[in-house]
Amino acid sequence: MNVKYKIKNISSLKKRFLVLKSGLIKYKKSNLRHILTKKSSKRRKKLKKRSILSKNNSYLINKYIYYK
Repeated sequence: MNVKYKIKNISSLKKRFLVLKSGLIKYKKSNLRHILTKKSSKRRKKLKKRSILSKNNSYLINKYIYYK
């Protein structure tokens, strides 16, 4: 009897990344939690914006988000 195993997702990746219809992956930038006084308002504004992963990195993420 052959048993095929379902590869498990990595749950932390499901929570941190959003896969778009086009296949691109969006993520939230870091460094916006504390010690914000030394960061300029321009920098904080840029950090709020979600950005898109490069193709090299998105390949690695897609590898672990199979069934989302």
